[in-house]
Amino acid sequence: MEKFFGLAKNKTSVKTEIAAGITTFMAMAYILMVNPGMFSELEGVSYGAAYIATAIPAIIGTVLIGLMANLPLAQAPGMGLNAFFVYTVCMGLGFTYANALLFVLADGLLFVLLTVTGLRKVIFQAIPESVKKAVPAGIGLFIAFLGFQNAGIVVNDAATCVNLASFNVLGTATWADIMPKLVTIATLIAIAVMSKRKIKGAILISIIAGAVVYYALGFTIPGFYDGFLAGVSLNPIDAFVAFGKEAFGKVFTEGFDFSAYLAVEGHSKGGLVIAFITTALAFCMVDMFDTMGTLYGACRGGNMLIKKADGTTEVPNMNKAMLADAIATCTGAVCGTSTVTTFVESSAGVAAGGRTGLSSIVTAALFVVALFLSPIAALIPAAAYAAALIYVGILMIGCVKDIKWDDPATALPAFLTLTMMPFTYNISYGIAFGMVSYIAVKVFTGKIKEVSIGTWVISILFAAMFFLTH
Repeated sequence: MEKFFGLAKNKTSVKTEIAAGITTFMAMAYILMVNPGMFSELEGVSYGAAYIATAIPAIIGTVLIGLMANLPLAQAPGMGLNAFFVYTVCMGLGFTYANALLFVLADGLLFVLLTVTGLRKVIFQAIPESVKKAVPAGIGLFIAFLGFQNAGIVVNDAATCVNLASFNVLGTATWADIMPKLVTIATLIAIAVMSKRKIKGAILISIIAGAVVYYALGFTIPGFYDGFLAGVSLNPIDAFVAFGKEAFGKVFTEGFDFSAYLAVEGHSKGGLVIAFITTALAFCMVDMFDTMGTLYGACRGGNMLIKKADGTTEVPNMNKAMLADAIATCTGAVCGTSTVTTFVESSAGVAAGGRTGLSSIVTAALFVVALFLSPIAALIPAAAYAAALIYVGILMIGCVKDIKWDDPATALPAFLTLTMMPFTYNISYGIAFGMVSYIAVKVFTGKIKEVSIGTWVISILFAAMFFLTH
């Protein structure tokens, strides 16, 4: 291990790396509950199948980034990208689960191509800074909105589209209606309090605690436990069987069948082509932002960045880390889940002293153990894991402080990017509004020469999406 990972060179030890790996797992293990909770809302995908489909790519991606790039980081299906997959691509645009997996596979293959050829930088530089900085914030708002909806706190309203659920015990609301919502609020507060106190695994611990409180309060509701475990398997092997039948390889057996999409009135083959390109591109760009941002952020926090001769800094083994991410995304598509990305929670492991890929191997080993815990994870109620969605949204929105709000040319694209994502329930639309408005401002302020060819191409593709697919 000393020779392969260079522990002494990186001023770390086996003990420290193991502790860091455990810390990272504790910080990001909530994805094993949240991701299956989302995917099980799709027709033909069970919680158990989605659970295994989430864990396997996390294991492979985390091992790859540890062995290929020797970095103390971990990967798993990304928050925001999973919501985009389920609620936008499938439920919103009308694509099947297998169709959406094909988009993810195209994203992974494109990411591999961009990384190997070096074109990744061209694409990344084609995105205006205002849009880049606003994308994470927009996704954060989108995820938080989903969390409030899953908790039943925000509900549909015929007049205003959205409204606050009733908490009025003297009116129509009952204790059975209110209790799960209170559990979500309490769990959210618990996450914030434990995070403030720097307790490791604050999100995971709070989710489990929230689930315990939820079931404890269930005794106060008549009929709460009627048929409680009906249809629920406590055998972890059943999840693997469901995974093989419902998720694994679906991208190849059913992914190329777009008949359901084309059967919808107003959908055409030309629109399908544009939808395919822009959706895969949206997956790729968000994945790229997530991965690059996390790599820089985590390595900066651990003082691991390499100083170059021109005074700038870069992530060690950057291309290998990006390639590991791309391969993991392709693996995720084959297994049946959304885009795999490097998790920002890896920063917790870096803060605990992780400096090499050994900590990643430890994290991956814990994901292997977690493969057999699907029956326990399946018992986590939406009231508990919805709090994690809301809190992750809080973490992601912090980047808005870096946006120059006093500059209209920057503020408009940024504002449209971050607001149109939750307002339209679509990450692609947010990016599209940001890109198109950026070009419009540049054109009408006489700065058209500042717009690169790459920016024009990407913006035109997204603009075409509105006219040909929506």
